[in-house]
Amino acid sequence: MRLILLGPPGAGKGTQAKILVESYGIPQLSTGDILRSAIQNRTPLGLAAKEVMDRGDLVSNDIVNGIVSDRLDAEDCKAGFILDGFPRTIGQAEALDGMLADKGMALDAVIEMTADAEVLVARVINRAKESNRPDDNPEVIRKRLEVYKNDTAPLVDYYRKRGLVKTVDGMAPVEQVTAAIKAAITN
Repeated sequence: MRLILLGPPGAGKGTQAKILVESYGIPQLSTGDILRSAIQNRTPLGLAAKEVMDRGDLVSNDIVNGIVSDRLDAEDCKAGFILDGFPRTIGQAEALDGMLADKGMALDAVIEMTADAEVLVARVINRAKESNRPDDNPEVIRKRLEVYKNDTAPLVDYYRKRGLVKTVDGMAPVEQVTAAIKAAITN
């Protein structure tokens, strides 16, 4: 099973991805986690990404596409994967289409998790208090929501035209969101 989780920052994509990993035994490919690890390890890529992320902007397509392409070649991705945080733009979606075609793979579904922006800001502020992540503060999250609206939300139409989008209410309790996603991908 090859899935993409789409939704604004704080909508619960990471939470749902972890549940789906347990349920289906496929890896979660989170560009956010990969980038945060590079930042924590102070790699050159991590330092460059940190500067961009601290502004609430997106890391360049070339860097992200390379990370994802390499990761898709890993043995644990042969049975499937869950992309969380990628693609974020139409350009990345087109690059992903090319990567998957080159690797003889295809997407099974794109799960759109909808959510209310103000509730998301509150969620992310709470998450920041618990995790001490510097990229989770009110100004940065509002900027990330704006970037999502302008750059990533158009992916819903991109994938809807291909019949891949399944929409779920990301504001529901975690168990209900999980049940909705599982129902969407089995129908």
